[in-house]
Amino acid sequence: MSPEAKALLEEAIGVVCTQAKLDPKSSIAIDEMQARPSLPLQSPEARAGAERAQRLLPLTKSLMIASLQQLATEYGFRKSPNFQQRMKQAIARVNSVKRVRPDMDSRDNASVYLSRPHVITFGTIFLAGLRSDEGMISVLAHELMHIADGDNDSLRPLVAAVGNKASDLTGLDIHGQRSEEVACDLIGAMAARAYITSTPGYESIARRLARSIQHNCVELDEGDEDHLSPRSTIRALLALDPELVRELINDREERKLP
Repeated sequence: MSPEAKALLEEAIGVVCTQAKLDPKSSIAIDEMQARPSLPLQSPEARAGAERAQRLLPLTKSLMIASLQQLATEYGFRKSPNFQQRMKQAIARVNSVKRVRPDMDSRDNASVYLSRPHVITFGTIFLAGLRSDEGMISVLAHELMHIADGDNDSLRPLVAAVGNKASDLTGLDIHGQRSEEVACDLIGAMAARAYITSTPGYESIARRLARSIQHNCVELDEGDEDHLSPRSTIRALLALDPELVRELINDREERKLP
């Protein structure tokens, strides 16, 4: 990345994490969720989150599939007959998902078990912490991408290409499971942006876009072998999506004008 592109990326990160502090519908940061006690299934916050997730699931499946097709086109895989067959199978797996299952023990996580591919499991803290449709769509689409990839990693060529590009742009080690997580996060951000485009409203574009990734605006920034740290995740996503960077910055700049 050029110095100018890096500077814009850092400015966009500032927009995202500033909105996390100002927006009443912002997603709670992951490290803050982790510090909270578990929420019972019947708590009002968990129930409201579960209802939002279930309501948005059908729409998110459509948005996620369109985003996956767009990503495959951008990375040059749509012309491969073999990959097209994999895509058909992946889309069928996504369309088979029917239910969100709240789970107290999952706390601040969402997950899929490929032995139960029709269900996305959400920790009750996570359900309560995603306080906007944009934030919920982003995470739902992330989990749907895991389901699309399946237990045979059928989308591995695309996932690896995304990880390689993110590694080249950021200098971070984004391979193996990390590349799958970043690809899932990218699909989540793309799906949320498509939702924002299709549902204009009075809120700023920057505020709504920020909701899709701001749960990564943590103070305690730790990753592991399979996941980038949350703030490195934001950096990788924005490096992969310069249009998102421009939208975050330009919307803010336009609102500064008299």
